Amino acid sequence: MGLFAAKCPVGATERAWTQDCMAWLAAEFGREVLKQGPVLPTAGFFPGSYAGSDADIRALVAQICGYLNVEPSLLVVEIEPDDGEDAMVAGLGLARKSRSAAGHYRRENGRPVIAIDQRQAARPMALVATIAHELGHVRLLDEQRITPDRYDHEPLTDLLTVYFGLGIFTANSAFTFSQGNQSWSYTRLGYLSEQMLGYALACYAHLRGETRPAWARHLDANPRGYLKQSLLYLAQNPLDI
Repeated sequence: MGLFAAKCPVGATERAWTQDCMAWLAAEFGREVLKQGPVLPTAGFFPGSYAGSDADIRALVAQICGYLNVEPSLLVVEIEPDDGEDAMVAGLGLARKSRSAAGHYRRENGRPVIAIDQRQAARPMALVATIAHELGHVRLLDEQRITPDRYDHEPLTDLLTVYFGLGIFTANSAFTFSQGNQSWSYTRLGYLSEQMLGYALACYAHLRGETRPAWARHLDANPRGYLKQSLLYLAQNPLDI
């Protein structure tokens, strides 16, 4: 490594896995997907009103189906009710750490079922990330592209959201910290670290021929920093995909 060589934010093992899986996604779904461009957290991509109701969540699922090329009529969507735990924790002034299991996928009676935690309705960024992840299971498992026992199927599903242009939501939701007058909490969502998502987003940009993607401004500080670091690395070490 040269004196001023760019350093990748992820190690060799994570880097190789990301590149191999991005190559697999390109072979499996085609490069036309990349031409769709990234989905942004703006009204242009998510028009209309939103109040967090069950109907709003279902409408959002249908909309994100369009971005991941899933037929909404094939799905069964379940909304799991809010159990009030978040409000209780905040009211008691407690600290909260969690790795959120905000959604679930299963196949029942010959149809894919995705279940979404209603608590996510108050966190639109995380809600979109969760829906995208569960729909990723539909693309991978329901279409029998992989089997459920594949060792990395959950991280691969997160990576699929990046490949289909929803990586901003996945990256911004990977780690969330909040603090109030009486409590603090942090939540980890998903299966990839901010560093790996920053590198994955850089691979996505690199495959699209972007060296300074304008959409980076929509990323939170940490994933945006890892994206920029990764882009510098890829400029010196281009992908062979």
